[in-house]
Amino acid sequence: MSNGESCKTCPSSQDGSCSQAQSIEEKSLVGCFNHVKNMIAVMSGKGGVGKSTVSSLLALSLRQKGYEVGILDADITGPSIPKAFGIARSPGVTPFGIQPPETRTGIKLMSINLLLPNEDDPIIWRGPLLAGGVKQFWEETDWRELDFMIVDLPPGTGDVPLTVLQSLPVTGVVIVTSPQDLVSMVVKKSIKMTQKLDKPILGLIENMSGVVCPCCGTFLEVFGRNRGQKVAEEMNIPYLGSLKWDPELIEMADEGTIEDYKSEAVEEITVRLLEEVKGKNPAPEEA
Repeated sequence: MSNGESCKTCPSSQDGSCSQAQSIEEKSLVGCFNHVKNMIAVMSGKGGVGKSTVSSLLALSLRQKGYEVGILDADITGPSIPKAFGIARSPGVTPFGIQPPETRTGIKLMSINLLLPNEDDPIIWRGPLLAGGVKQFWEETDWRELDFMIVDLPPGTGDVPLTVLQSLPVTGVVIVTSPQDLVSMVVKKSIKMTQKLDKPILGLIENMSGVVCPCCGTFLEVFGRNRGQKVAEEMNIPYLGSLKWDPELIEMADEGTIEDYKSEAVEEITVRLLEEVKGKNPAPEEA
């Protein structure tokens, strides 16, 4: 007989004096009070295109619009979200699961780096364990009420992206690319994976589309000719916009002050993203 079954007939459990029964009851509540209205996975087949930066900026922009927002850092082997927000403290614990730390503007955050003794300690896990860790972050964290959860995925089409798309209630996927033709080729693999799994693609964002020369103000396509809109058209998915390479943003992310960053381009992309979410969600939630 299992512990749960034996507790039903135990007098100590019935009169409330059994601590084991109380513990079982508390554990059964883990995740029961979470209500995430929209889960957006940020994905790319290629590493180094700025998925974590885009995830952070989208979460920040949504929060500035008054939404309750959380970030699930699913890049277990390469987590960077906590550093960008300047969060180093360990998460707490509630009767309903792990209590995610909140950023200065009130964004809830969960990442493996918050659980490590040192932020540069490596995670040396095989694929199934990585996927299981991400599921635990979703199921055993006390997220409570969120209008939007941004899931920052690792690059590629392996175990973790597959687990998120198949096992988590994803509203839609945002694809991140950069101008290089080589990157576009690899990113198309993620687009096709998402389509094969029949998950809605909310749109494509081209990151690092160029840089403005600080001397003359000329826009330079240092990473190649912009091709994000062309890729979106070829794959028949929405194009949300582009983000330039900004030294100020890089400095703020390194210093943990990304929440101080202002960008009209991010604002415009967020507006388009919300329109796509409303199109995919028959009863979209307003802030």
